[in-house]
Amino acid sequence: MQRKHVIAGISAGALAGVGILLAALAGCEQAITSQSRALSSSATGASNMALMSEPITAPGSIGKTATSLTTTGGRGPVIATAANEEIWVIQRPADEQAADAKNDVPGTGSLLKRDTTTNTTIPIPLKHTDVSASITGYIASVDVKQQFQNPFSEKIEAVYVFPLPHNAAVNEFVMTVGDRHIHGLIREKAEAQRIYNEAKNQGYVASLMTQQRPNIFTQSVANIEPGKTIDIDIRYFNTLTYVDGWYEWVFPMVVGPRYNPAGSADPIVPTPRGGVAADGHGTVIPYLAPNERSGHDIAVNVSVDAGVGIEDVACPSHQIVVSDASPTVKKVKLNEADSIPNRDFILRYKVAGGKIKTGIFTQRDEKGNGYFAMMLFPPAVVGDLPRQPMEMVFTLDVSGSQSGQPFAQEKAATIYALQHMGPKDMFQVVRFGYDADRLFPTPQPADQARVSQALQWINGSGFFTGGGTELIKGVDASLDFPPDRDRLRFVCFMTDGFIGNEAEALGEIHNHLGASRLFSLGVGSSTNRFLLDGMAKMGRGAVAYLALNDDAGKTMDQFYSRISHPALTNVSIDYGTMGATNVYPTELPDLFVGRPVIIAGRFTGSGMTTIHVHGKCGGQDCDIAVPIDLDAAHHPALPAVWARAKIADLSDRATYEQDAAQLTSEIRETALKYGLMSQFTSFVAVDDSHVTAGDHGVTVGVTVPVPEGVRYDTTVTPRRE
Repeated sequence: MQRKHVIAGISAGALAGVGILLAALAGCEQAITSQSRALSSSATGASNMALMSEPITAPGSIGKTATSLTTTGGRGPVIATAANEEIWVIQRPADEQAADAKNDVPGTGSLLKRDTTTNTTIPIPLKHTDVSASITGYIASVDVKQQFQNPFSEKIEAVYVFPLPHNAAVNEFVMTVGDRHIHGLIREKAEAQRIYNEAKNQGYVASLMTQQRPNIFTQSVANIEPGKTIDIDIRYFNTLTYVDGWYEWVFPMVVGPRYNPAGSADPIVPTPRGGVAADGHGTVIPYLAPNERSGHDIAVNVSVDAGVGIEDVACPSHQIVVSDASPTVKKVKLNEADSIPNRDFILRYKVAGGKIKTGIFTQRDEKGNGYFAMMLFPPAVVGDLPRQPMEMVFTLDVSGSQSGQPFAQEKAATIYALQHMGPKDMFQVVRFGYDADRLFPTPQPADQARVSQALQWINGSGFFTGGGTELIKGVDASLDFPPDRDRLRFVCFMTDGFIGNEAEALGEIHNHLGASRLFSLGVGSSTNRFLLDGMAKMGRGAVAYLALNDDAGKTMDQFYSRISHPALTNVSIDYGTMGATNVYPTELPDLFVGRPVIIAGRFTGSGMTTIHVHGKCGGQDCDIAVPIDLDAAHHPALPAVWARAKIADLSDRATYEQDAAQLTSEIRETALKYGLMSQFTSFVAVDDSHVTAGDHGVTVGVTVPVPEGVRYDTTVTPRRE
């Protein structure tokens, strides 16, 4: 019976005891028994390491393989093994530090092979992607399987870069090559890279999964042998959004081509198939030309358990097949005729009754520590308050990626908005591409003459400029002018978010926002939701999305509904006997009509309790009592969901705080403790069952389509050999 070895790290610190690691990689055949054997590396004076075998079955592990991983409070990962598997666990002291590593690998949404002799790429068959999601209330558990095959005569190192939701708590990765199951376990990024490189150089099959952005991940696989089939299984948890009466779950299928301003530290570089970055720096995304097709398809299956009756199910992005498992459970399947992965999959469902109330999920770990997630809805009174005069700024992205259908949607939305302003409103129109400019020197009254002037400008042949996406210039043009003393400024910022300098853009919004509110409107089929959600969050507004087939007027109606009524501002929560701590986000946003907020935290209480939500509504004090049963609903994903919310909050602060060293340390510590992907942690795994044949391989790659509606000729960088 063949044994399978997995290298796992369970505490913070740098890699040490290299001799022990190499012994494992050389194929040490000592079976791990129920006794732990401590080993040390005295030559280097480094950390002690231990080979441990304490099989504890982790709930919710990916099904095909017998090894699973979970985290339990401060104990770190716990691994359950099958009889034919061996787990090599490297334990390190918590006081060790590892330097950050740059993740400089090509590609996105594709499998690329890398060697030292050439940068050109050729296709490798990406056969199929299978997505299986289970939704309970507003929390999704998602398994993603992507199937690759190496048809070549030489082994390869493959680099696979792919999109996931930006709020995904990625806590499990399994790669199957033949009959070998390679499990990724969390390590500090630099340390994981060293382990991977050492195994690769020794000829062992190894895998390394890193985070490029919160919504882009990279998987490297070394020494894939000829003719071998590769299955990649990833598990993550994330929370849904609630949009004007509908719960919404989104699975991204392709990463759009990014524009990188000069001096970008970590660019995302779009190229044609076979292209390379001009300076060899950054992550390369190879795209298919308009007349090319990869043959890759996707299947999506979703089970929705709402807990109450489901009134309706809709999918504005794809054709679906819906079946009823019960009044509260729906089964949704992507129609096989609509299986090209070139746009986001968007699933919405509405529960019966029409009235939604604040809901909470709770979970306790084995030590009794409580975790909760709560979807907090604005009070009904908010929608009944009168509309106040406003200063509105409509900002349009006129860069190359918006050419064609996306800009047509932007323009239709703006025209509708201009024609539905109030008589006491003021307004401004801004456009940005390579540069940014305003229609008026200062905001003007929304009278017929000025509205006509704005419509003439927008409809003019020279309004759309194309070119690069200097989004920060658009932010500055929208915010950097004196505020109106009598009106609150609302910025409706329309873009696909196809930039590579997201962190700088979010920091700019924070530093220039003042008393304004920024509402982001993502226009297109595969927008950068990490950036767009972040802009709304940083801008104390709300986000909305306008797909290519959506009704632009209806979308702007919903925008006006949100801004026309005062939000619940200065929000604070009295948790009473709940004993809530470590709640994220740390700064609670305003609550707008139709847009609840999800918060996550820890708690120590039990039983029934009442929390009180305080705030101001239309200048008046508002207090809403919300009764909660802390023992009523449970979800095992909550520790991971809470940890991901904490990491997101710390990452937001890092975009504008001067000294981010402490934030970086907290992100790294949280990710390691809860076994999650982050900017500073990676999954690494090594299979040392045998040394692969051959000493070199070929470079292969599967390019991806540009998103539906995006023009290849205005977004993809010309090939540079």
